[in-house]
Amino acid sequence: MVDRKGELTVTTLETPARSTADLGKQIRRQALRALGRAVGRSVLVALATFAIVLVLWLGVLTVFNISPFIAKGPLDVWAFLFTVDDAAENRTVLADKLAITLRHAFTGFVVGLVVAIAGAILFRLSKGAESALMPVAMLLRSVPLIALAPVIILIFGFGSEASVAVIGGIVVLFPALVTMVFGLKAASPQMLDVVAVYGGSTFTAVRKVALPGALPSLFAAIRVSVPGAITGALLAEMLSTGDGIGFSALQNVAQVKFNDLWASVVAVTMISLALYLVVQVVETAVLARMGMVGDRKN
Repeated sequence: MVDRKGELTVTTLETPARSTADLGKQIRRQALRALGRAVGRSVLVALATFAIVLVLWLGVLTVFNISPFIAKGPLDVWAFLFTVDDAAENRTVLADKLAITLRHAFTGFVVGLVVAIAGAILFRLSKGAESALMPVAMLLRSVPLIALAPVIILIFGFGSEASVAVIGGIVVLFPALVTMVFGLKAASPQMLDVVAVYGGSTFTAVRKVALPGALPSLFAAIRVSVPGAITGALLAEMLSTGDGIGFSALQNVAQVKFNDLWASVVAVTMISLALYLVVQVVETAVLARMGMVGDRKN
């Protein structure tokens, strides 16, 4: 263009592509910072939790003056796993049983979470289905699982993978279902109205708006479900499959192998804590990537 002095000047305008690239870089930087904070926070939480557990562990043994023959301290477990002559064999046996328990827990976790997500979507699409099925789900939740387990085993077979999936899935299902239903109902009414104005169906509104907006609730459900799945796996092993850490704990009590018992309890506890923290880090990374860190449900 020509200015008032008659000189030719060139004016450059910021292109939309450059603005989009800058915005993308800013989002990535924010996501990396959020991920770094999440990892640091998770490490601090893990260390603090470990310290609290140790203090409580030692405090209970000291205050209640439990016999050292039955109650083992942290040093006893450490010696059993790392310093005694049979430590390598002890670790191998424990790792094999822990692998079985984790496999059972994964089965129950997947089944329970998939059913919970499908049920929450169904309830969001149909108020009638929610009114009919939610009371039944809550009624089943009120029945102790230990009372339902014999019926489940009788129907699906003793020691079968189906019985493990059902028992573990029930433990995971109800907390995840309630959390996901709440998350889907919390979708933005304005965004739902936009979908409706453009002729979108209820399913489209759920797929485009409610499900992405429910990601914080989904991760909250996963965090709650991880330790629940392990609990369900232990119960299934005690009552149905006869293997893994769950059945091993019963055998250790009957055979007076208290070192093995305490080592199993410590291993399961540490695995549960580690998986919980991993989910927490993944949650923060995903939500930061989508710009939803502030919407996180604790």
